[in-house]
Amino acid sequence: MSFCSVVEIAGEVRAGRVTARAVTEATLSRIQRLDGGINAFTAVTAERALAAAEAVDADLAAGRPVGPLAGVPFAVKNLFDLEGLPTLAGSKIRRAAAPPAHDATLVQRLTAAGAVLVGALNMDEFAYGFVTENAHDGPVRNPHDPTRIAGGSSGGSAAAVAAGLVPLTLGSDTNGSIRIPAGLCGVFGLKPTYGRLSRQGVFPFVESLDHVGPFARSVEDLALAYDVLQGPDPSGDPICIRDAEPLAGRLDALAEQPLRVGVLGGWFQQGAFPEVLAALGRVADALEARDEVTLQNAQAARAAAFCLTAFEGGELHHEDLARRAMDYDPAVRDRLLAGALLPAGVAEAAQRFRTIFRDEVREVFQRYDILLAPASVCPAPPIGQATMEMDGVPVSVRKNLGAFTQPISYVGLPVLAAPVNRPGQLPIGVQIIAPPWREDLAFAAALRLQRAGVVAAHPPMGAL
Repeated sequence: MSFCSVVEIAGEVRAGRVTARAVTEATLSRIQRLDGGINAFTAVTAERALAAAEAVDADLAAGRPVGPLAGVPFAVKNLFDLEGLPTLAGSKIRRAAAPPAHDATLVQRLTAAGAVLVGALNMDEFAYGFVTENAHDGPVRNPHDPTRIAGGSSGGSAAAVAAGLVPLTLGSDTNGSIRIPAGLCGVFGLKPTYGRLSRQGVFPFVESLDHVGPFARSVEDLALAYDVLQGPDPSGDPICIRDAEPLAGRLDALAEQPLRVGVLGGWFQQGAFPEVLAALGRVADALEARDEVTLQNAQAARAAAFCLTAFEGGELHHEDLARRAMDYDPAVRDRLLAGALLPAGVAEAAQRFRTIFRDEVREVFQRYDILLAPASVCPAPPIGQATMEMDGVPVSVRKNLGAFTQPISYVGLPVLAAPVNRPGQLPIGVQIIAPPWREDLAFAAALRLQRAGVVAAHPPMGAL
């Protein structure tokens, strides 16, 4: 027996209508049957999963309390520490790394809530990419068209949910790595405010830009997982110090509150494919968003994010690049080498510009509760496609899929990526962007859209 819904699985397990072991066995069977055509998983932790499921069932049988995610299978991008399993971060270099002694904080929080870890997921090497065409583990294939990319760098995380292999995954987002694959695979993804969720036990990429967050198939599932993941972790991640703000129990009230919604124009629509703009317009109409909003410094913010990414990435990998450059994915190695050669003054200027752009964004949020933008410039391109056209000009796919996401994560804003309901067509996602620490507003807008049928996860492949 298997389910697609986090809420449904947890409810059925807690009510005793299905065992956590039965759900886990069905999940492992589905992964074995279908993942060969998707390539989302790099490791399946079957023994651990069955033991965890049996522990949930034993607690229920003994009348002991179980968590809100009792029996829910989940998997994580392979840059999250998992006890006893090398943290690959999508690389060849780390295959011989000593396995961590403890799970990452967010993995611990999910398992403490009763969720069952079933494996680790494919990604762009060291999270540096938007396509998840990994040179070592192969490309992740989009469940809605296996000839196309799943997006990245959390491609395995999005594809595993999109294919119905698991109902919940974790990924990371530095420049768009949750939002882009969520949109291209037709699922929901959350990039919370910078510092909201702990990054302890997550292999870093760009410390000043790295975020972590969940993927799921509905707003309710995303909210339930988000509530479990929240909470301060100052000893593990010193920027994660905020108290939890539960959402799942107040979604109905949130969906009723009025929202002032603006649509980002200018840079955020430049070069977007027509179907992307049509999907954005449908969401805007549903939220009665009539105003187009321009962030004058968006393009400069994106350039600054590029500079920070290259510089901090190059610094982090400087020693390994000097010793083992040829063991890197070529598409990643060259960018890291270029970043390692950047003068520190470039990164310092990019950091200073954050204040200017943050002030511009803060002023806009005096007038709006939510801003809308596309999650990517186009639907999923074919695997291996190097270029695409934006405004009639050939540009790099790898460099430009994140054109509309990078300025937003540059200043750490919370974003809920929602898939526009397009049955039978390639998925397209929208960014629902909120002010810092106001994830509740993004959830309110997303739930309203979901209830109106405007956004919905695309059906998973195969029979459930």
